[in-house]
Amino acid sequence: MLRKPVEAVLFDMDGLLIDTEAAYLDALQDAARDLEVHMSMEFCHSMIGISGRECEIMIQGLYGPGFRLDHFRERFTGHARRRLEAHLPVKPGVVEMLDFLAARGLRLAVATGSGRVTAERHLGRAGLIDRFAAVATRDDVENAKPAPDVYLEAARRLGVAPERCIAFEDSNVGLTAAHAAGTMAFMVPDILPPLPEVHAKCLRVFDDLHEARRLLEELL
Repeated sequence: MLRKPVEAVLFDMDGLLIDTEAAYLDALQDAARDLEVHMSMEFCHSMIGISGRECEIMIQGLYGPGFRLDHFRERFTGHARRRLEAHLPVKPGVVEMLDFLAARGLRLAVATGSGRVTAERHLGRAGLIDRFAAVATRDDVENAKPAPDVYLEAARRLGVAPERCIAFEDSNVGLTAAHAAGTMAFMVPDILPPLPEVHAKCLRVFDDLHEARRLLEELL
C-alpha cells in the first residue's frame, strides 16, 4: 500500500485534527441570517476545504458586487470565535495517532488552508502545536488547496521529499491537494464523503484516526 519508505506525516487541521468545520458552517448560516440573505447548506458545503480568501470570493460572487463582504466577514468571525472559544474539541484518535508516530521517530507537520494566526491560535489552544516540527499555512504559499503548494511547503520545511510523506485529509479539496503533491494520501472524512474521483486518489478512507493508526501499526 505504501509506495515509498515513510519519513514524515502531514496533517490537515480543520476537520481532521480539530473539530472546527461544523462551527464554521453554523457561523456562515448565522452571518447570512444577520444580514437577511439566504445561504444554502449546499453552498456552505462547497466551501469546505477552501481557504478563507477563496471563500470570500465565492460569497461575493453569490451575492453580487454590491454585497458588503466586510459586514459579512465581521459577523462570521464573531459567530465562529464565540463558538470555538466556548469549545475547541480535538478529533477522535488525534492524540493516540500523534503519540504513535512520534514513538516511531517520524517527523510531523501541519498543512492547512487556514492563515497562520488562526492555525497557531487553534493548535495552541488545542494543546497540539508543540507536536509538530513545522506548520505550513495558506499565508506561506501562492496557491491554496486544491493546488499542492501547502503540502509541498510542509514537506520542504521538514526536509523530506513529498513522496516519502503520508498525508491525512478530511475534505475532497484537501485530498486533491495532497495527492497532487505526490504524497501517500489517506482520507478521514468529516462533513462530506469522498467524491468518486477523489476516492480513487486515496490509498484508503478511514472512519477516524483510531482506525488509521491501527493500519499504520501494521504497515510501519
